[in-house]
Amino acid sequence: MKPEHLPLLNSVSAPAVHPDGSMAVISVTRPDFGADSYVGQLWTVPLDTQKPPRRITRGFRDISPAFSPDGMVLAFLRSTGPSAKLQLYVVEAGGGEPQPLTDRLLGVESFAWSPDSGRIVFTSREPAHARSGRSAGSGPESEDARLITTFQYRLNGVGYTKDKPAQLFVVDVPAPGGEPTVLARDSSQDGRGTGAPRDQDASDRAADYSDLFPPAQRLTSLAADHKSAGFSSDGAAVFFVTAPPENDGDLSTGIYRIPAGGGDALRVTPSDDALREIQHVRQSKDGKWLFFIARGLGDSGTDFVARNSILYCMPSEGGEAVALTDPEMMDVACPGERIELRGPDGALVLNNAQGTVELLMLSATGDHALLVHGERVVTGAAWAGGSMLVTLSDPSTTGDLAVLDDGQLRLLTDFSAALRTETNMVVSQDVTFQSADGYPVHGWILMPAGKGPHPVLLTIHGGPFAQYTTAFFEEAQVYAEAGYAVLMCNPRGSAGYGREHGLSIKGRMGTVDLQDVLAFLDGALGRFRVLDADRLGIMGGSYGGYLTAWAISQDHRFKAAIVERGFLDPVSFEGSADIGWYFGTEYMGGSPSEMAAQSPMGHVDNVQTPTLVIHSEDDLRCPIEQGQRYFTALKRRGVETALLVFPGEDHELSRSGTPRHRRQRFEHILRWWSTFLPTSANPAEAAAG
Repeated sequence: MKPEHLPLLNSVSAPAVHPDGSMAVISVTRPDFGADSYVGQLWTVPLDTQKPPRRITRGFRDISPAFSPDGMVLAFLRSTGPSAKLQLYVVEAGGGEPQPLTDRLLGVESFAWSPDSGRIVFTSREPAHARSGRSAGSGPESEDARLITTFQYRLNGVGYTKDKPAQLFVVDVPAPGGEPTVLARDSSQDGRGTGAPRDQDASDRAADYSDLFPPAQRLTSLAADHKSAGFSSDGAAVFFVTAPPENDGDLSTGIYRIPAGGGDALRVTPSDDALREIQHVRQSKDGKWLFFIARGLGDSGTDFVARNSILYCMPSEGGEAVALTDPEMMDVACPGERIELRGPDGALVLNNAQGTVELLMLSATGDHALLVHGERVVTGAAWAGGSMLVTLSDPSTTGDLAVLDDGQLRLLTDFSAALRTETNMVVSQDVTFQSADGYPVHGWILMPAGKGPHPVLLTIHGGPFAQYTTAFFEEAQVYAEAGYAVLMCNPRGSAGYGREHGLSIKGRMGTVDLQDVLAFLDGALGRFRVLDADRLGIMGGSYGGYLTAWAISQDHRFKAAIVERGFLDPVSFEGSADIGWYFGTEYMGGSPSEMAAQSPMGHVDNVQTPTLVIHSEDDLRCPIEQGQRYFTALKRRGVETALLVFPGEDHELSRSGTPRHRRQRFEHILRWWSTFLPTSANPAEAAAG
């Protein structure tokens, strides 16, 4: 794979299964260089393989499909252009013209149907009055000053949050087959009166076309983000998650219930009342139980390190919360934007498991089943009408849809066919090597074409409580295509191997984690003779940037390094990052001496390795000052270095940055490696060209 092949990466959403179980709808999105954005539409996929998948919408970007419980209407989110916010749309399940239900200034983030199929609850950021009237083209200088009094006031990818909290709204859905709303001839300022929103600033659209949209009732008003909203099984209430009003010095959140017609929110509290960060909540179909996914926070309320996310179950009106998954060995997540249900009292969850992601079904009564496992990453799942549909990725696909038949997966789509035929896809090898103390270090190697000897890139993932997986990974594919053997492993500190594995680096970052990645490198060099031990590079982003910077201060065998969006100075990180007020303290300890002992900036004098520093200007997770200060320190000490800065991007540049910037990033990275580790596929002359 080459950088120009990015548009071949089709991402597939979690499936929406029709209530009769006969078909599913998914969204398929991809990077587009022409639009410099992500585009995609909805596809219907019949379970009958005699009927091929079919594109059913033609929007710029249509995502997050969901059938109404009666199967008559399909709801989804649509963006009408590169800069347009996502809005809520509905279309009759049998086909027709999609109808917009919202025109929110800051868009719609998520939504859920009512059991009677007549209403939708959605989440949207509500700007403070002083910030809601910014005209198109006006900049921050036109805004009022912000007075900050809390720890939690910014979020990477969002910016300031206190003056635009995510609130909940309920909107009535027009009956299928109803007469469409149109504007009077003189109600449009531009005289068109087309009955459709114009492609202009959202505030102007709302002023011109407000009569087109059914009125939405605002349910919540707390100055905090509200998420995971869903109707109760009887439709009378909405359950959601938010931080308690008094919360600031900890990360805890609670489950709340509010009447669907409006009223006061009531907190639904487990009887143990432990400090937890609750991520998702959903009531069982029989109405008796609340399922919620949460992780513990210790007595401090901020002790998040290596806390596995756990699926809990409790009575709907409150009571004892029972863990349905093992808090020590299992780390679960939703198979989509919310907990999916199966049967009257069952729930579906995903589990991170040693470089894979499994699908499990658990019930309030104790039943459980491992539905999908093996060398793949399940990304979504839903059950309806007796059909279990699963979206997944594996070494040969970036995303496809399958049905689970008699315990076996049957693929229904092949959205990576062009990727396989138009690129040289490299199959990763699963390997395990022993660390210096005998601990097993699991990972993968991607070997480039040719006889070798091959230069080696040791790559390190972020997190640190995250994992590399067996799924197709475009980063590794691009480097392998350029002639590099790519090593990637899950050292101690990673997720997916149990809590003890993740806790190993608490208070001692840069110890056993560094030991593990270097042992993985040495193990690969010892086993695979085609690897060139004299031509080594090292790279990583976020925590991977941290460990890369730490490694080159301790080990000088690498010809060059790339430190991307790195966590490089825990001292300045505390006051500048969105998570800075607790992250460094929990991982490294609170004293300056403890932080300095584990800080790459504290050991930058030891670095000799030529280093490319990559950072994004709008990164709030690892603010750009981390990269700028590290680059300056290297340059002042005479180390060959360069700073690559991406305007308008945040911490997610490599995953969801604009397609043009993602391509440029790859091109700069390959140019850097061509300078210090040239290959026949990535020759040194490329640096001059």
